[in-house]
Amino acid sequence: MSQTAPIRSHRKPRQSASKLALRAGVAGGVLSTIAVAGAAAPATAEPLTEKTLEMPTLGSLGADLASAVSASAEASQQEALDQSLAAQENAALQKAAKDAKKAKAEADRKAEAEKAEKARAEAQERASRTAARTTLSAKSSSSSGSVASSSSSSQVATGSAAAIVAFARAQVGDAYVMGGTGPNSWDCSGLVQAAYRQAGIDLPRISGDQSSRGTAVSLSNLQPGDILYWGSRSGSYHVAIYVGGGKYVGAQNPSTGVVERDLDWDPPSGAVRIL
Repeated sequence: MSQTAPIRSHRKPRQSASKLALRAGVAGGVLSTIAVAGAAAPATAEPLTEKTLEMPTLGSLGADLASAVSASAEASQQEALDQSLAAQENAALQKAAKDAKKAKAEADRKAEAEKAEKARAEAQERASRTAARTTLSAKSSSSSGSVASSSSSSQVATGSAAAIVAFARAQVGDAYVMGGTGPNSWDCSGLVQAAYRQAGIDLPRISGDQSSRGTAVSLSNLQPGDILYWGSRSGSYHVAIYVGGGKYVGAQNPSTGVVERDLDWDPPSGAVRIL
């Protein structure tokens, strides 16, 4: 090896001035950034400390679960109770409607039965009156002689009988109204009661009670003021006042009103004397 040969140096080759300047500029910029960040940070920044997270205990979890279960059970029980009450109300409404329908049907049935019974009673009463009139007509033919003899004789009312006869005759022409007691409309017993009141005598309101008073007299021995009746004495359906001369005054029916008629026009069943 030649002693004059160059020996390779182990030193790094020097960097050029431009590269050194570039590196110096980068380092300066980094340091400036760190300095600015440090100045901007709050002076009172709290140091980081270690914090421990608190975990719920098993006891609190169990209590919360029990409370939730209890609330759910109460809600279910309340819902069941509400449903039961609603079902009971429904059943009560249905029962009330059924009972009302049944009561209405029963009321309608009773009304129909009463209507039919009333019609039957009226038919029986009409039949009874027809039969009574037929019987009276048969009797009148046999007793026409006695009635005629009584009618032919002249009879003059006196005293209380005169007041009764005068009142009865004064009402001839008035209307007949069932239940009428005057002064311009009458039924048969209402007229007889009002006429007897003129003589100071109070009679019952019903024809059957009026014909039950006094003493029974025959149709051949009538006197003015006697009460004539049709039907049985205790169950008469019509009354009138004998006014003498074979005539009587009575409130007959809605068609005729108060009239004066001969005994032969509608022969009575009997007579009673109260004076």
